[in-house]
Amino acid sequence: MSHSDASGPADVPKAIAGPSSYLDDRLGAGNFLKRNLRKVFPDHWSFLLGEIALYSFIVLLLTGTFLTFFFKPSMEHVIYDGSYDGLKGVGMSAAYASALEISFDVRGGLLMRQMHHWAALLFVAGMMVHALRVFFTGAYRKPRELNWVIGVLMLTLALLEGLTGYSLPDDLLSGAGLRITEGVAISLPLVGTWITFFLFGGEYPGEDVISRFYSLHILLIPGILLALISAHMILMWVQKHTQMPGKGRTNNNVVGAPFYPAFMAKAGAYFMFTFGVIALLGTFGQINPIWLFGPYTPADISAGSQPDYYMGFLEGALRMMPAWEINIWGFTLPLSVLIPALVPMGIIMTGLALYPFVEQWVTGDRREHHVADRPRNNPHRTSIGVSAITFYGLLWILGANDEISWTFHISLNWTTYIGRVLIFVAPVVAYIVTYRLCLGLQRSDAAVIGHGVESGVIKRLPHGEYIEVHVPPSEDIEAHMRGKEAIPVIAGADTEPGGIPPKGLRGPIGKLKAKMSKAYGGEKIPLDDGHGHHAHGDGEHTAVGAGEDRSLTH
Repeated sequence: MSHSDASGPADVPKAIAGPSSYLDDRLGAGNFLKRNLRKVFPDHWSFLLGEIALYSFIVLLLTGTFLTFFFKPSMEHVIYDGSYDGLKGVGMSAAYASALEISFDVRGGLLMRQMHHWAALLFVAGMMVHALRVFFTGAYRKPRELNWVIGVLMLTLALLEGLTGYSLPDDLLSGAGLRITEGVAISLPLVGTWITFFLFGGEYPGEDVISRFYSLHILLIPGILLALISAHMILMWVQKHTQMPGKGRTNNNVVGAPFYPAFMAKAGAYFMFTFGVIALLGTFGQINPIWLFGPYTPADISAGSQPDYYMGFLEGALRMMPAWEINIWGFTLPLSVLIPALVPMGIIMTGLALYPFVEQWVTGDRREHHVADRPRNNPHRTSIGVSAITFYGLLWILGANDEISWTFHISLNWTTYIGRVLIFVAPVVAYIVTYRLCLGLQRSDAAVIGHGVESGVIKRLPHGEYIEVHVPPSEDIEAHMRGKEAIPVIAGADTEPGGIPPKGLRGPIGKLKAKMSKAYGGEKIPLDDGHGHHAHGDGEHTAVGAGEDRSLTH
């Protein structure tokens, strides 16, 4: 373990000092390397979740570059005459034919295709789990609000990148998704027709959508993602990484291991591990067997078709939505398409982007935070996060309501009706349950601090009662628990009725802000709250501990 504020020039290893001096003589970069190669990074398993996304993105770039050498982004009509006998003589687009060629005729092509697809799924999954870790631990707070917004933008772009890549093979399954994309685009008021013609080059399906999606998929969106990832990493480096509460950890230091050699060794090993997992999945886990689906034609559709998991929540919203529309002044506003396409994504992504600023507005907390929260210590934030997960998860499950209906022999209509109710009820129930669980866990921490932990030693009291002796928790555990801070409340939020509130808390908005701050902030369960048994219980157990002849150990 080392502290970021405890190292000096004498601590610089020879392996750093030599190259640094060499580069300093030629580029003047010696001090930069000495300072940054010794930068301390905290150590916690949850910090590796973001690295999964980063390493998956690297695999995506490597495998994607290979695929561009052989893929033909054209909708030109061709007759297939390749190695797969099942489709010989069938008319298809050049894009689909080249995807088949990659799968069956290019050496290593199928492995690269499947690794690319698995890496894409892992990339989005890694970003989602990383975002949840940052949210639940409050690692988005000042000074990291901008980096949080960059992360939300990256997640949004990752979904668009997946959509464009998913559509490129031009098989029947991806074509079904492309048809939904066209329906959503054309339903947008005012700009829908223009966006559709821009993407498809005319009436659906047009002749240009594959080539235009190809440009978006390999050039525009990856370029923006690279820029955002670079900015994300630079900001993380400059602002220093958050650390979990624990012994010796404060907002003014970082306890961990230096970037070189410890963190570099871990990062290199973890990249190889991630690469190996993706390679194994690409080798043994078949995914997207496009030759089984056949080429896309607008007249055909397959039963039980599902998008990749990260688009499942939009599919579920589309299936659940009633057939509502508004007809006004000769124009039709198809709410049955607009609401599923825009509202769930808007609630989740906009809510994520705005949350740090809303929380700061509610609590008035403008301090810098470099020590992360335990989720239980901010019960309202944790409850909001679990409610959002429940909302997303329900939509995701209902994206497969036809499969659920078929598998469990349930009426398809009833799965839809139940889903329409649960989408409003379940997040509220999840909020209440999570809030109570957080308070229960806080009480458990208070009991550990107040009473200690079970020792496994049983004592018999003089009147015959048996008790288990508790001992103080270890220093590390106690420091981890005592890292809890009370959530700030805006000054004046607890003004008595009839009193004069501060200027910013007057009026309807000010009163709402005061109520929200009072409910959201404050200390819910103080750590020294031992349920009123602290002094009596510990003193009694300690006194009995002196009677060794009455002890039973197990």
